[in-house]
Amino acid sequence: MTKRVLITGASTGIGAATVRRARRAGWNVLATARRTDRLQALAEETGCDWFAADLTVSADVEALAGRAVEFDVDSLVNNAGGARGADRVENGNIDDWQAMYDMNVLGTLRITQALIPHFRTRGGGSILFLTSTAAHDTYPGGAGYTAAKHAERMLPNTLRLELVGEPIRIIEIAPGMVKTEEFSLNRLGSADAAEKVYEGVAEPLVGDDVAEAIMWALELPAHVNIDSLIMRPVAQASNTLVARG
Repeated sequence: MTKRVLITGASTGIGAATVRRARRAGWNVLATARRTDRLQALAEETGCDWFAADLTVSADVEALAGRAVEFDVDSLVNNAGGARGADRVENGNIDDWQAMYDMNVLGTLRITQALIPHFRTRGGGSILFLTSTAAHDTYPGGAGYTAAKHAERMLPNTLRLELVGEPIRIIEIAPGMVKTEEFSLNRLGSADAAEKVYEGVAEPLVGDDVAEAIMWALELPAHVNIDSLIMRPVAQASNTLVARG
């Protein structure tokens, strides 16, 4: 039976890499993000289906969930999210903090809530949360993002307890330093600042590395659940300790 997955945040980075990896493995993929042009280009490249939606807008999520039910997804990859700014707590930008909470927590909550009944009806499924090592620790200038990611991590941690006994897998994958096209650029606002994040690091993770881990977890036998997997480049020992050449 062909597997079917909904991947959020699919227009770039880890999300787009996961669409490509899933399609290579023969999965049917429903890709979603806000940017229609990116989704159309990804569909032309990979043959995926797509549906444009903003997960911070309830009406968009309702429409997306309806399409996902029609598509009969058996897996949901909650990848959409992001970081804004690197302010200290004492001068943190409230609008940035609010945006990060909306993107990482409430957007993820909305689509997860919308699809749980579908997974029950079809007799099972997998819900994977792509969090971050920021969900497990913190670092100076990171409180806005780590607060949002800690909150997001509580969704799978709690949901796993609440759904015990039901055939729905709840998976968390938490990457460390991943070099993608837009994450640090969106966070810091300039290409130079974004590039300095990875300066001197021999081999940061890339989107394909994380996509491989996501698909490995989803392709395990249905009775096997990866509760939480932390992955980092070898050069990174913690959120604050990174070997730079």
